[in-house]
Amino acid sequence: MPDDIRKLLEQSVRRYNRPAFIESDPISIPHRFSRLQDIEITGFWAAMLAWGQRKTIINKSAELIELMDGAPYDFILNHREEDRRPFLEFKHRTFQPTDTLYFLEFFQQYYRQHDSLEDAFARHLRPGDEHTERALAGFHELFFSLPVAPERTRKHIATPSRRSTCKRLNMFLRWMVRKDDKGVDFGLWGRIRPAQLLMPLDVHVDRVARRLGLLQRKQTDWQAVLELTGRLRRFDPEDPVKYDFALFGLGVLESRGL
Repeated sequence: MPDDIRKLLEQSVRRYNRPAFIESDPISIPHRFSRLQDIEITGFWAAMLAWGQRKTIINKSAELIELMDGAPYDFILNHREEDRRPFLEFKHRTFQPTDTLYFLEFFQQYYRQHDSLEDAFARHLRPGDEHTERALAGFHELFFSLPVAPERTRKHIATPSRRSTCKRLNMFLRWMVRKDDKGVDFGLWGRIRPAQLLMPLDVHVDRVARRLGLLQRKQTDWQAVLELTGRLRRFDPEDPVKYDFALFGLGVLESRGL
């Protein structure tokens, strides 16, 4: 049975981990750019907005890029407080203007001191860490370290310290860290290894993983992420999160009744 499951997953990875996947996925947003910082900023924001219909996520992320004059990194570095006024109209589900303004504040202060968002995650890892739990928890604390951080915005940046699955953060790290020649994930960061990545676990991936016997834990929480990723590491210890394409793809086929 494990060999059959691995074969099924590998087939699904090949089907979805290719450029045709990009257009209808939120990863299409950072693919509009070539500069590292533009990719990081738009990729992070698109990932944080990634709940609901994918078309809506892409449209709302594109709206943010337009508000940043089509040049996110330049805008983040150089905008003044009055340039934030148009963002007061931006909303996506429970993501409100207060949250948007704080994202802008954090990004501006951070990028005026650092070249890449990679350090905000990688600085928290210790030699020998098996996975990115410390990176995610540390990033959460860093992100909300500014005195003006609104309490309500914390719900948009998950942390394993609260047992969240951290689905959107794990997805963003997949985009930035995974390296292959397929053209979907960027593989721009080198201080976090693909082997350390954890699965972006949402209800759809959860459902397929349970159906395949890859997940036994009753709750869909942080421990479930560790369990699922651990099982997938048995199939590919160096790149377990490539199977995100597989479980996502199988979920799409299931939802279509195929």
